[in-house]
Amino acid sequence: PADSRLPLVLIDAGHGGHDPGAISPHGGMREKDITLSIARSIRDELVKSGRIRVALTRDTDRFLVLQDRYGIARKMKADLFISIHADSAENQTARGGSVYTLSEVASDREAQRLASRENKSDIINGVNLGGTNAEVSSILIDLTQRETMNVSANFAKLLMREAKPNLTLRGTAHRFASFIVLKAPDTPSVLFETGYLSNAEDAAFLSSGSGQRKVGQSVSSAVQAHFAKRLAKR
Repeated sequence: PADSRLPLVLIDAGHGGHDPGAISPHGGMREKDITLSIARSIRDELVKSGRIRVALTRDTDRFLVLQDRYGIARKMKADLFISIHADSAENQTARGGSVYTLSEVASDREAQRLASRENKSDIINGVNLGGTNAEVSSILIDLTQRETMNVSANFAKLLMREAKPNLTLRGTAHRFASFIVLKAPDTPSVLFETGYLSNAEDAAFLSSGSGQRKVGQSVSSAVQAHFAKRLAKR
């Protein structure tokens, strides 16, 4: 919708271009393709509601530097940033979605490993494309803004609640990690790991049209509930 009074949600399809992300051993599907399909599904569900403005960080198979992803959210003054991913693990029985919010200390060893792997997406052929300029340093300092992190955590709980009837979630579905894409200081942000491409059941679900619609409907419901609650508090 063109109504600027409506909240704006930015959906970020993880990876892209020369960075395929995780590659499934079950059919060879690539994370970058799955995340883009899911991002489009979320967009379509949000647009259908007529209550939310929505934008994508990418709508094609292109590479974006991690800082640019949350930079877009800040430039557009987005009210919510949701980064979509699909994990991979050596243990092919591991399955289920999880929602990450920012923490400078990862909640467990696996979260730390995952954050480390994702943050290296900017390092190509040994060259760090992200850099650490004064602006990024300033952003890191600004991360002490507790309100943004609290809003992010509250949305993560809503997302888990809405996703539970539609897809498999991990036992501890809300986790914390230092993902670069979550570091916009003034934009509530979550990273949604929608499942494991290394797991046959998750891979089949995430690559299917019906599975992608279920993820889209879950996120759309959570977003609408989030902004309804925010509006009620005013």
